[in-house]
Amino acid sequence: MKHGDLIWGLVFLGITAFLIIPSTHEVFVATTNAHPYFMGFVKFAVMASMGELLALRLISGKWNKTSGMQYKAIIWGIVGMLIVLMFTVFSGGVAAAEKAGLLYKFDGVLGTVLDAIYISVIINLTFGPMFMAAHRISDTYIDLRAEGQKTSVADVVSKTDWQGFIKFVIRKTIPYFWIPAHTITFLLPAQYRVLWAAYLSIALGIILSYARRKKVQ
Repeated sequence: MKHGDLIWGLVFLGITAFLIIPSTHEVFVATTNAHPYFMGFVKFAVMASMGELLALRLISGKWNKTSGMQYKAIIWGIVGMLIVLMFTVFSGGVAAAEKAGLLYKFDGVLGTVLDAIYISVIINLTFGPMFMAAHRISDTYIDLRAEGQKTSVADVVSKTDWQGFIKFVIRKTIPYFWIPAHTITFLLPAQYRVLWAAYLSIALGIILSYARRKKVQ
């Protein structure tokens, strides 16, 4: 085990412990309810950045600071704020569609599960691809800027790996990872949804790094 592995693991365990210990758990819930956008920003800026670092560790075998890491953390934070909003928008939208008779509604536990499936499928087939494409473009822009290359719209779009994005991110991670994972997300209490989504960003980093290693091999 390398020194960086220990640090990453301790940070992860520290965050998890903060959420489990009753006194700090109450602080987390109260702060999330009072400042949802702020907490969405913080959770994603920290957890998703940890996912990126872990992905690089799995790919290269060592810990490296990714180019433009501070800017990518800010982008992740903004993504977290958007997800706070989108979770509420899509949850409310599904409820409104059921009330209008546009989606079939069951009662009881089955209804709760079906609602989670509705929300997960709709959000991942609409907002999901657009958000991930925008994030892919922002990552490419930051990487090109860090390397001193041209960063016009044409340069960024042309140097973005769209084939890999469609074949893996869209065709594989959405149906096999994001839809099932977000179904679980929408079965959770509202204050834990964005946090769970942030934890999922770490899992996605592992999945993406595995795919890149497999491609290289």
